Amino acid sequence: MLYRRFGRTELQMPVLSCGGMRYQHKWEDTPLADIPDENQRNLEATIARAIGAGINHIETARGYGSSERQLGQILPKYPRESLIVQTKVAPEADSGVFRKNVLESLERLNLDYVDLLGLHGINNDETYEWSVREGGCLQVARELQSQGLVRHIGFSTHATPEFLPTAIKTDVHGGFDYVNLHWYWIYQRNWGAILEARKRDMGVFIISPSDKGGMLYNPPEKLCRLTEPVHPIIFNDLFCLSHPEVHTLSIGAAKPGDFDLHVEAIENWWDKRDEIVAPVEEALRAEIAKTFDSDYLENFEKGVPEFRHLPGDTNVQIILWLHMLAKSFDLEEYGKMRYNLLGNAGHWFPGTNAADFDEAAMREALRDTADPERIIRTLHEAHEMLVRDPVKRLSES
Repeated sequence: MLYRRFGRTELQMPVLSCGGMRYQHKWEDTPLADIPDENQRNLEATIARAIGAGINHIETARGYGSSERQLGQILPKYPRESLIVQTKVAPEADSGVFRKNVLESLERLNLDYVDLLGLHGINNDETYEWSVREGGCLQVARELQSQGLVRHIGFSTHATPEFLPTAIKTDVHGGFDYVNLHWYWIYQRNWGAILEARKRDMGVFIISPSDKGGMLYNPPEKLCRLTEPVHPIIFNDLFCLSHPEVHTLSIGAAKPGDFDLHVEAIENWWDKRDEIVAPVEEALRAEIAKTFDSDYLENFEKGVPEFRHLPGDTNVQIILWLHMLAKSFDLEEYGKMRYNLLGNAGHWFPGTNAADFDEAAMREALRDTADPERIIRTLHEAHEMLVRDPVKRLSES
């Protein structure tokens, strides 16, 4: 396994992390007595596989249902100093509730401290204010740190690229030591935020590069052809980690075998990454140009405002992106999964889809783009291609 310094935390972080969002029994907190033995054995085997591969960073969240309680039956079996444990707790308007929730997470995990505590979901102005104001959740987290219950403090985010630098640049209450964010080949809009994090010597943890990065555990045949000679997961891992600003990728494993391709990427392909990444990137970009036109990526989306500045909060940036992925790489199922969250996931995936928008108002709002009429046509086409019954985030399903 490869390890990288996790910013100013000074932790030696494995470049692959064991994310705890997919292996738990339920998305609701569940008494241990109600958790099936089969599920708990699978979780224990998954953790054992991770640690056996040198993946000693175990990441979870209070919001991941039964995950913390189940891990609490497993993690104390390992030498504590051999593990890097991260949990995440959502900021609250009442920072006393946040404190109580952090302490309860420690109890569920059956640990005296966590190495990393993330404020879970600083996605908008409200959750940011709850976190950074005087007496807010970040100040409470620092108090818990002074008591030895927390070693380092960061935040996780699904925020828009326009908002995200605000949180990264936080300097009150010591700021943040690290950030969990989305960035992978199909979604590179947060690169500027990663560079801001590097300026501040923050650790950078990539959220869900295999699932949110294109549902790559079950990729379409076309994408597999385009990433040859390696599996799309291996290409994506090599792409992300070829940037030294990125320190670790979350592997949201549901079972022990879900680590296999990621470990293969490091053990068998890492030394060949330059031979793999550049040609595959070229093939992917060529496919976009073939599907649309040569300047699509550079010009088509320029000037498109953030959803908050568009009629009905229509998230045009995201809709154009999902349409491009579906048309270019056959990522239609991924597109449907993400598209139908719009309007149903709150600040975790904000804005609305293109079901019902005022064309005249949209045309005016898009006046500074290269081709407003084409964008409007694309919105209608994307809706017809991707709409299905509304879906919920995993944690709400």
